[in-house]
Amino acid sequence: MSAVGILLCAGTSARMGFDKLNTPLYGKTAIERSMDALVAGGCDSLVFVVGGASERTVKSLSVPVPFSVVPGGEQRTDSVRNGLSAASGDVAVIHDAARCFVSPATVMASIESATAFGSGVTAIPVTDTVMQVRNGTVETLDRDTLFRMQTPQSFRLTEIRAAYGTGAYATDDATLYARTFGSVRFVPGSEDNRKLTAASDWAWALSRLCPPTYGIGFDTHRLVEGRKLILGGVEIPFEKGLLGHSDADVLLHAIMDAILGSLKLGDIGKLFPDTDPQYAGISSRVLLRKVNELVQKRDMVVGHVDATVICERPKLAPYRDAIARTIAEDLGISPDAVSVKATTTEGMNDEGKGLCISAQAIVSVCRR
Repeated sequence: MSAVGILLCAGTSARMGFDKLNTPLYGKTAIERSMDALVAGGCDSLVFVVGGASERTVKSLSVPVPFSVVPGGEQRTDSVRNGLSAASGDVAVIHDAARCFVSPATVMASIESATAFGSGVTAIPVTDTVMQVRNGTVETLDRDTLFRMQTPQSFRLTEIRAAYGTGAYATDDATLYARTFGSVRFVPGSEDNRKLTAASDWAWALSRLCPPTYGIGFDTHRLVEGRKLILGGVEIPFEKGLLGHSDADVLLHAIMDAILGSLKLGDIGKLFPDTDPQYAGISSRVLLRKVNELVQKRDMVVGHVDATVICERPKLAPYRDAIARTIAEDLGISPDAVSVKATTTEGMNDEGKGLCISAQAIVSVCRR
């Protein structure tokens, strides 16, 4: 049996705040991603229901199956009705383009169910307790009888046309089909088949396509007399300081190396060589901000910093909050995303003997 995909892309993205359907997600719009899934899942043809910029997006696509384009309506029901009027085939596969992470396997299961039973509605059982509040009274609903509707929702084309022909309105296709034919057949949905509705959904989509990357940094500097001790951008009273070409802020150096490692950009020695006089005595805070600019140019942000300073003296507990605030300020993130710890080696190694201070850090970097 032939299946026609009816791809709904006429929404206004009002709750998102920007055009979610036509804004590329790492090279592909939601419309293109949904189209690919429908075709891979078994749709022999497509009907694009468009509005505004969606029509331009569809015209720019290389569509691998026969297709037509129709305008959307005022409400979703009107858009589906327009799509059905232009469809031809045995099974209609109705899908919201905003659910652009649907898998081809889910599309295929929906089509197979509609072919065998008349309907194949993608849905997920409700696992949370659900309460209905009405006129001041609260009723706990039986979650074993509740489902969260998704798309695609597939039906025999003649039957879903008849259901929409009644002129009734509903927020999804299964509701109208059930009113006309009594019941629907469900197929398993997926949490990944999430509808891009609010800004948090867009952030989820970005992280799904490009999960956080991580980097590890380590640095050590010798303690000498006649130098200021700078750790995490904070001057700490002590009889010695760290020796280096810059201010030798071992903590910020470890954090910078971790960030650069997460981006596969080498280390601070490559970026800020100690043979370059412009970096002589420079504040490592300046260098950290330069490293963060590289993060921002990639439309990314440091998600979390976890750093440890290794030294016998001085005790850093009184300065940890100030250090975390300084690091957060230079990275443009919340101090809650910066963890600074200190430990000793109990008199062992060069750190324990007071010859040096070391630091190590791990950071996560993710898309904005």
